[in-house]
Parts: sequence; structure tokens; C-alpha cells
Amino acid sequence: MSDTELKTKEDYLRDVASQLKEMRHYAENNTETLSAHWLAFDAGDYKDQPLATRFNDLLNLQGKLHKEIESVIQDIEIQINQAEQDA
Repeated sequence: MSDTELKTKEDYLRDVASQLKEMRHYAENNTETLSAHWLAFDAGDYKDQPLATRFNDLLNLQGKLHKEIESVIQDIEIQINQAEQDA
């Protein structure tokens, strides 16, 4: 494909879905890391409730991001499937 050719919408959606799936993977890894830190500050060797609270807040935000990424991936895949059925 030359630089002047545009991708079809479906091809572009596939690329975006792939990128979002990669982001989802990293979001899962980030959640695991945040969980480990939260445990260390909440009930582990480094008890510090204010920091534990902040890490808990980060975990909640990361969880919301993960859910939103998953939702967008699903919506994109539905659009791709509909376009393929219409073709």
C-alpha cells in the first residue's frame, strides 16, 4: 500500500482494536503492580494507610480504564463483524 492510499475503515478499525488489545494487556500488568504495592502499604511490611488509600484509588481508576478499553474493543469488533456481513 502506498503512502497515498487510505486504509478501509474496517482495516483501520482492526489496527485500532489491535492497539487497544495491547493497551489492555499493559493495563492488566499495571493492575498487578499496583495491587502488589497496595498490599505492601495496606497489610504488608510498609504499613502506611494514606499511601494504601492512594494506591487503592489508583487501582480503581486502572480498573475503570481496563473496563472502558474492553468495551471499546467489543464495540469495534461488532462494527468490523457487521461490515464483513454487509460486504
